[in-house]
Amino acid sequence: MAAILRTLATTVAYLHEHGVVHRDLKPENILFASSDCTPESITICDMGFAKQLRADNGLLMTPCYTAHYVAPEVLKRQGYDAACDIWSLGIIVYILLAGGRCPFNIAVKDGPQQILQKISNGKIDFQTSSWAGISQQAKDLIGDMLHVAPQRRPTAVQLLKHPWLNPSNNNTQSQAIPVDAANLYPSVSRVELKESVAATFRAISTAPEVANIGPVAMSELARRRIKDKSNAS
Repeated sequence: MAAILRTLATTVAYLHEHGVVHRDLKPENILFASSDCTPESITICDMGFAKQLRADNGLLMTPCYTAHYVAPEVLKRQGYDAACDIWSLGIIVYILLAGGRCPFNIAVKDGPQQILQKISNGKIDFQTSSWAGISQQAKDLIGDMLHVAPQRRPTAVQLLKHPWLNPSNNNTQSQAIPVDAANLYPSVSRVELKESVAATFRAISTAPEVANIGPVAMSELARRRIKDKSNAS
């Protein structure tokens, strides 16, 4: 799992270095780019919510998120920055190590205030049996990544320097151990996962409404934005 986080942190560090915040990091947006399922082949996808930090104060305001993985500052509508991605990574690592359990018992249907309440009331649970074999280094790192105060979380670059992600300090070869994709999604078998992906690609390639894919500027959303700008001017 440390190798997985290292690859994710490397990718996120690259995005943040260029002023880009993903804003929707979650397992569904993390794929293996090769069939051997090694940590090095992990790829972050779906940049639909990604945004470049351009505001004068370097903060974003739009509350883009998925309930289970949203950082508390995103919901407060007071401005947030790249630290929201670190929170989401912390949630992802917790779920992987806890066998699918979420740290704050957040439901998809929960609204912003409910999510904030659960985060502020709940403590990160490291006491269940699934954590018995997890190192204290990993627990401490997750705790730092899930700090309610965004300025207290490590940056992606600082994550890469953490001992748990550094094989030379851990005396482990986990970086070279292939990851079983089915273990990332315990309720889905490898066969079901492959069939689902294959069916998705078939639908995309054969559906009449998406068969002729064109530039983004041709999309209905882009046309509507151009029209709105024209009306505003």
